[in-house]
Amino acid sequence: MPVATDPRILVDAASRDDAAVFQVAPDRAIVATVDFFTPIVDDPYDFGRIAATNAFSDLYAMGATPLFALNLVGWPREGLPFDLLGEVIRGGAEVARAAGAFILGGHSVDDPEPKYGMAAVGEVRPDRIVTNAGAKAGDVLVLTKPLGTGVLTTALKRDLISDVDLAEAVATMTTLNAGAARAMLGLGDAVHAATDVTGFGLLGHLGTLLEASHVAAEVDASAVPLLARARELAERGSVPGGTTRNIEHAATTVTFASGVDHALRVLLSDAQTSGGLLIAVAPQRADALVTALEREATPVAATIGRVVAGLAGHVHVR
Repeated sequence: MPVATDPRILVDAASRDDAAVFQVAPDRAIVATVDFFTPIVDDPYDFGRIAATNAFSDLYAMGATPLFALNLVGWPREGLPFDLLGEVIRGGAEVARAAGAFILGGHSVDDPEPKYGMAAVGEVRPDRIVTNAGAKAGDVLVLTKPLGTGVLTTALKRDLISDVDLAEAVATMTTLNAGAARAMLGLGDAVHAATDVTGFGLLGHLGTLLEASHVAAEVDASAVPLLARARELAERGSVPGGTTRNIEHAATTVTFASGVDHALRVLLSDAQTSGGLLIAVAPQRADALVTALEREATPVAATIGRVVAGLAGHVHVR
């Protein structure tokens, strides 16, 4: 990546944060992100909703308010009907409306494999940015969505489950992290860092947050919320390729207590789509954050561990 240096650049790729932040006025900064992927569910409307929710999630993780988005489309013009693409776009537009954002255009290419996502832009006050680099020893780690979307969507592709079995996962993947962001911002300076949990799994994204913050963490495996049937399907070998790569990477940065079984290790590294926020909050305000998240009706409000002094990026799971 080319390195840009300018005092207006508040967050760039150096810390592997969720979005870029560029200051345009003393009290205003622009937050920008981009995300797109191939279908993970059969229904095109749900695919559009999930992809859009996932794109806006990066803005919410930074404490930003969405403003607008541009659609990104790859579509096999000779292979799939355009009315299916219309359903994908409709799903994305519905999520954008729910986020209070506008879709102002986009770009499409002829592609043998369908892809959809968004370049999303939001705004934030420079003094209210939540980055992944401020976690402190003693902070409590709080998660706002259950894990297991990668295992479940892979099980659907392998005909191990039906669309009905995937309904809970679709519901969480299409829930905007707007409420979680409001709860997080409501605690002000008590929230020290945050990220959203997506393709690198809980352990991967936690590790990035810890490395950027120069601290380590302990995770209570039994406290981590899971989608229904996720453990069973992980035990049956329904593991996506991205999750396998995450597991391999975790071997270099994560230690597990002997009581943490293989299925749970898989799920802690499971490649998530449109996952929840992972928030590091001062211990004296952790209960207040959980209460605020419950008030916002986030899918879960789970206290899963704590930040500790130690080797930057290291996680111990017990």
